[in-house]
Amino acid sequence: MTPSYDKNSAVVVLPPVSGGRLQAPGLRNWLARSDLSRRDGERELLSLIVAELGLPYPEEGLAALRMWGQTGDQPTVWIAAADPVYLEPRLDRLCLHALRRQGVTSAELRPLIDHIQGTLANGRAYDFARLGSCGYLRTDAPMASAAVPSYVLDGQAPDEYLPRGEGADEYRKLISEVEMAIHEHEVNRMRAGRDLPPINSLWIWGGGKAPERTKRPQPPLFSDDPLLTGYWESATAQAEPWPGNITNCIAATSAGFVAEVPETADDPALLETCLRQLRSAVKSRRLSGLVLLFRDGLRAEIKRSQALRFWRRDSELLE
Repeated sequence: MTPSYDKNSAVVVLPPVSGGRLQAPGLRNWLARSDLSRRDGERELLSLIVAELGLPYPEEGLAALRMWGQTGDQPTVWIAAADPVYLEPRLDRLCLHALRRQGVTSAELRPLIDHIQGTLANGRAYDFARLGSCGYLRTDAPMASAAVPSYVLDGQAPDEYLPRGEGADEYRKLISEVEMAIHEHEVNRMRAGRDLPPINSLWIWGGGKAPERTKRPQPPLFSDDPLLTGYWESATAQAEPWPGNITNCIAATSAGFVAEVPETADDPALLETCLRQLRSAVKSRRLSGLVLLFRDGLRAEIKRSQALRFWRRDSELLE
C-alpha cells in the first residue's frame, strides 16, 4: 500500500505460514498468485503497519504509547519500557531471549520489579513500575534507551541494538545494576524448577513522552497489542480488541480495517480459517485488496485481478 492507501483494503497480521504450516491446496494456490515477498530480519510491528498505511511513525515515546494502550489514559511523563529478558552467556558473546513465548506472568514480574525498585531506586531520580506483564521505567529527565523491543533481537547478541553516544554509559551502568539485583531472586529459582529460563535482565527501550492526541483518519483496528492500541488512541481512531476471527472484523466495519491475530494464537487451523474468510471477502468484493503480514516475515499483497494468474500453483516461499 502507499500513503494514499485503498480505504476498502485490509492490513492483517497473521501467524506464520511457511514451513509447510499451510496445507490446503486452494489457499496455497491463492497465496501463490499474490505478490509474495519475505523481509530480512524481524521488525517492530507498528513500524510495519504504519508503513503499509502511509502513517507517521513516532519519533519517540513508544513505551508511553504502549502504556496509553494499556490504560486508556495519555501518560504525561517521560517513560521507557523495561521488559524482562534472558541474557544467555555463550562462548564468545551474550544472546538475548525475549521470553515472549516462554511467558512471564504478572505474578512473576511483580516481585522482580518491586525488588529492583526497592534496591536501586531509593532516593534516585527514577522509578520502576509494572503494569500487567509489562515493566516500565520513569525518570525525571530523559535518558538513553534502545530503539526497538526485545523481540526484534530475539536470539541475537544485543550489542548493536544498545544506545550509543551521550547517555550510553549511564544505560549500561543501570542495566548492570539491575542484573546484579535480580541475579539470585526467588522468582528465578521457581522458574528453574519449571525448566524455564531465568529473568536475568531488563531490556529498556522506547523512551520518551507520549505524542499529543490528534485526530487523524485511520482504518479501524482490531488488536490486543497495547502499542498498536495506544497509537490508534493517540490519533482518536477506532480501536477494538481482537474479536476472534476475521468475519467479526468484517461485520463490524463498512470498509477496510487493520487486524492483528494475537501472537499467542499460533494455530495452523486458525490461520487457515482467517485466510478462507479473507479470500471470501475479496471474492465477494467486500474488500478490494489485502496486505497480509505473516509473523515469519512473509508478506502477501492480494488484488482481485491476480485471479488471472492461473499458471501460478504454488510458491517456494510457502515451503
